[in-house]
Amino acid sequence: MAAKAPVKKNLSALKRDRQADKRNVRNRVVRSKIKNIIKDVEAALTENNAEGTAKALRQAVKTISTASSKGVIHKNTASRKISRLTKRVNASGKAAKA
Repeated sequence: MAAKAPVKKNLSALKRDRQADKRNVRNRVVRSKIKNIIKDVEAALTENNAEGTAKALRQAVKTISTASSKGVIHKNTASRKISRLTKRVNASGKAAKA
């Protein structure tokens, strides 16, 4: 009986797996940062602090837009999140005039 040849490793598939793991970790961090920054805006809204709310909203818009441009979240999702946050802040009347 002839001996079987050893199974060859698909190096490109192994590299793809490593890259996917790296991106998964990076994207998870960014998505959790988005959730936390949205909570910061909501907390500032409840504190009745116009300046803090405006600052938190600016930071949230920046973070969400960056995540969208990097491909972590879809651009329409980013737009929706920004729109809803801005609408909530404006409805409360706590948006500081810049």
